[in-house]
Amino acid sequence: MIELHNLSCSFKNKQLLTNITQSIPKHISILGANGSGKSTLAKAICNLVKYDGEITIMGEEITTLSLKDRAKMLSYIPAKLEIHDPYISVYEFVLQGRFPYKQSYSNYSYKDNEITKQTLEFLKISHLENISVSSLSSGEQQLVLIAQALTQQSKIIIFDEPTANLDPHNSKLIAEHIKGLKEYHQIILITHDLHLACYIDSPVLFLKDKQLSYYEKEFFDDDVLQKLYGVNFHSMALQYD
Repeated sequence: MIELHNLSCSFKNKQLLTNITQSIPKHISILGANGSGKSTLAKAICNLVKYDGEITIMGEEITTLSLKDRAKMLSYIPAKLEIHDPYISVYEFVLQGRFPYKQSYSNYSYKDNEITKQTLEFLKISHLENISVSSLSSGEQQLVLIAQALTQQSKIIIFDEPTANLDPHNSKLIAEHIKGLKEYHQIILITHDLHLACYIDSPVLFLKDKQLSYYEKEFFDDDVLQKLYGVNFHSMALQYD
């Protein structure tokens, strides 16, 4: 359960969110035009940007939580992987998802390594474990980001534009993984991809004019889409085959 109370947030001196009060008790997709503040909202929930107001997760104000406790509650998966160590292997990168559970000044445990191996197998990327992350394709890097989030075993996973840099094949693959994860985690999807949002099949929060509006399945009606985006929609084929 995530609660936003009087949340306001700016980016580069531009006000994007104003006095938003919203409960997010379950899976949700957050959509809106480019520059409407979707990613800023995601980063605020993770306490990665400054904000005014209050954000609580499981009843805890996020600013009062330690980094490790916050990591056990939620994972944030960006649209693009940024590598600070160009030589780090896939296995080493995914293993870092276990950091919130690691004892200070100790090595990763047998359990940490087993969870990492199982996650790589689950996502069918074990064959990449010894390859440097920087040498992977965009689709493979996105799978590695998901793998690290899964080893983190957080209750909430936030995906920020997960298919923005992917071709149709990899977009479908990532979409299938995200939808499958709804069984085990609360999934918050930030996207401008209507096909992806329709396939994930979660209620929608639409961000416009610094405010959020809530929709169920009626969001994908042509008239609603036309009103929100200001362009004509004619029975779009929104589902992945």
